[in-house]
Amino acid sequence: MEQNAIPNVMSLRGFEVIDSIKAQLETMCKQTVSCADILTVAARDSVVALGGPSWTVPLGRRDSTNANEAAANNELPPPFFDLVNLTQSFGDKGFTVTDMVALSGAHTIGQAQCQNFRDRLYNETNINSGFATSLKANCPQPTGSGDRNLANLDVSTPYSFDNAYYSNLKSQKGLLHSDQVLFTGTGGGTDNIVNNFASNPAAFSSAFASAMVKMGNLSPLTGSQGQVRISCSKVN
Repeated sequence: MEQNAIPNVMSLRGFEVIDSIKAQLETMCKQTVSCADILTVAARDSVVALGGPSWTVPLGRRDSTNANEAAANNELPPPFFDLVNLTQSFGDKGFTVTDMVALSGAHTIGQAQCQNFRDRLYNETNINSGFATSLKANCPQPTGSGDRNLANLDVSTPYSFDNAYYSNLKSQKGLLHSDQVLFTGTGGGTDNIVNNFASNPAAFSSAFASAMVKMGNLSPLTGSQGQVRISCSKVN
């Protein structure tokens, strides 16, 4: 299932929160609110709770009757993607380059595993030396040593939803390769978008909210499609 896909395994958390919400809803209105809608609303409310923007969440999604680990492996952009790969991956889903850079700003919160940024620490040059040094103690160079150790995606304000992520990129403090490729400092690529979001929090908030609405509308199951699950962890 998708939880076991390479980008997700031992990384996704918080399922117990969704299960609790679902259980409470089931006691009030049985088999009415889908897990897909719960996840979408919870994502919005989590952003708001951490100081980020709000947006209107269209509702009425239904849940799938299967899980697709292969699709998750093939369609979730991995942390080693460069700008061309990222642009293609997001573009395939109908996102603009601005959408892509805005959605990457979700990395203002959360953590990543050592195995996903080890190569950046030890083999890349476009990284702040002090930043790299501070991470190496918890992420040793040998493969298999500390692979699951975690580091904050946003070194500045890891528990606030803000635009500090973009300032980090300008200081070469992007944790993942796929973060730092958004800003080269040469004025090319997506540098101008990063500069705008770093200096204009309102522009980031607006672009992020718009892109999240677009993401929530990616081929949802509606009407008689799929089902409304009674338990989010399994089909009815």
